[in-house]
Amino acid sequence: MSELHKAMHIAASGMLAQNVRVRVISQNIANADSLATQPGQEPYRRQTVSFREQMDRALGTSKVAVGDIGVDKTAFGRRLDPGHPAADENGYVMLPNVKTMIEMVDLRAAQRSYQANLRVVDIARTMVSRTLELLQ
Repeated sequence: MSELHKAMHIAASGMLAQNVRVRVISQNIANADSLATQPGQEPYRRQTVSFREQMDRALGTSKVAVGDIGVDKTAFGRRLDPGHPAADENGYVMLPNVKTMIEMVDLRAAQRSYQANLRVVDIARTMVSRTLELLQ
């Protein structure tokens, strides 16, 4: 397998990993205001994505893969809302640990990484195509 094909496979693995990251971030944003419905229940807890190195023996190189989709263990916020069904005995409601601004920054970084990997695939494909044209 040529080095250009290896580069395309490596970039494609990065695109797949970033695609998962974008989905998880989108889910976090969608649930940023999801509160519990009963006292004692927790609101939505932010999810996180970690990546790992994966050896591809067929290619003879390492690629990126999703290692784990976990949960962020940071504390929930609280808001005084005694009329809410999930309010505790003091009238406070737990808020999700999702910070929309941080999620937006993470989303932008994931999009840029995806685009960079897509550009690598495009360049490698163009180089393979031009090489084949020269050989004809």
